[in-house]
Amino acid sequence: MTNQEQNSLNIEPIGVIRSPFTKATGTPIQSAVAKAAEGCVEVFSAFAQGLVDLDGFERIWLLYWFHKASITQLKVKPYIDSTERGLFATRAPCRPNPIGISAVRLLRISGPRLYVADIDILDGTPLLDIKPYVPKFDHFKVKRFGWIQKIQASTKQADGRFYQEN
Repeated sequence: MTNQEQNSLNIEPIGVIRSPFTKATGTPIQSAVAKAAEGCVEVFSAFAQGLVDLDGFERIWLLYWFHKASITQLKVKPYIDSTERGLFATRAPCRPNPIGISAVRLLRISGPRLYVADIDILDGTPLLDIKPYVPKFDHFKVKRFGWIQKIQASTKQADGRFYQEN
């Protein structure tokens, strides 16, 4: 195997995410503030067998591709702040590899479709992976959370600043 082959990366979507949000503006900025927003995750048939046993989980992680994100910006003003921050200290979607992650509530599964709530994802977003949310592994008590602990954010919806609106 050559160095180039070792360093190549091919990611193929395993499905598509459906939501009521067709534009970034107005979309919840995190699943924790997307109360009651419901959507559907359509898993491609080639991957449907992987959904076995997922129905016992209350929450799942969705990993997806920010397919409408603007070009990479290494300094950004996050939705919840007016100060410019380093990209990797934020969750802004305009990343070198625009991968998003959301912990959504799993309502039910019907064939290759997952019905979810607390969704904060644009309609038509390519799904990269699904993982169960396991509180024993996914929840940590922390004492520090950077610049965010100093602000009192009231913003709950995106204003489109990081997206290419169609």
